[in-house]
Amino acid sequence: MGAYGWSSARLGFVVWGFLAFFCGEFVPQAEAGCRERESPNCCTGRNNECFEYSRRKTVCYCDTYCHKTRDCCEDYQSVCQISAAIDCVVGSWGPWSSCTSSCGIGSTERSRQVSVPPRNGGTPCPDLKQRRGCFGNNAICSTAKEVAKILPNSFKRNFKDPWRRPHMLMKEEKASYCVHLQVKQASAACRLKLWTARLMRETAVCVECQSDAMAKSDRCGGDGVRGTRTFWSAASVPGCHGSWIRQFSSERCQCSDNSFLFV
Repeated sequence: MGAYGWSSARLGFVVWGFLAFFCGEFVPQAEAGCRERESPNCCTGRNNECFEYSRRKTVCYCDTYCHKTRDCCEDYQSVCQISAAIDCVVGSWGPWSSCTSSCGIGSTERSRQVSVPPRNGGTPCPDLKQRRGCFGNNAICSTAKEVAKILPNSFKRNFKDPWRRPHMLMKEEKASYCVHLQVKQASAACRLKLWTARLMRETAVCVECQSDAMAKSDRCGGDGVRGTRTFWSAASVPGCHGSWIRQFSSERCQCSDNSFLFV
């Protein structure tokens, strides 16, 4: 082949190369991406199964999480009609709640509200609640620290004193009241006596406060605080003690048989 033949061949290669480049860049190729996926074309959140192949035959995704990983298919924006990611926005913290315990260790918490929820793969919301420890110490705590001493109601002082002289002044009698409590704990020693064996866990009991036990006040020591665990001990049974929670009280009443007295 002469010089003219080689020149013609080289010119032909150049022309074919140019045509191939032109077709590759300007002639539409076969569709690829989210549009080619079987229904659904697009997915919410993060879904590793929501993928397709790009024109370059690489894996691309059609879920909203692809905004973060930057691996969305080329037609994701047009096919899925997803706008830009919107991050979560929250308001300011509210005030701390009151302590869950009136006396002793408890907890308190505060919260905040979502102003703008996250969309389209935006940053998720931070914690909306916070909790911390607290120590309750309000006015009733001194009462809650008192330990009640109790006896069976067979010790009721409803008899007349034969040794009282006529000229002696009678002690002023105050009206009795009853306190209804729920036993939360009782030691093993309480099983040794019949009357203390009734002080079983979760048992409801009635304890009467009579005038003689009120001393200088109008209440009996250790008569409990509503909704707060307080403590008691059996006056005549060594080692018998426990805790209870006051439920309610009744004025001018007497507990029924098999109940107890404040000492």
